[in-house]
Amino acid sequence: MNILRWLSDGFNYIFEAVARIFGPDDDAYPASGVQPYEGDPYSSSWI
Repeated sequence: MNILRWLSDGFNYIFEAVARIFGPDDDAYPASGVQPYEGDPYSSSWI
């Protein structure tokens, strides 16, 4: 009985990991879009 429970727990652990990897995204990032670049371009004139 203990072996069956151990196997069941191991299977559930693996299944939950696979479900999280291949499941829908649960990210809570805002949809900000493309951000403009406001810096100076790199210049190699100091070399």
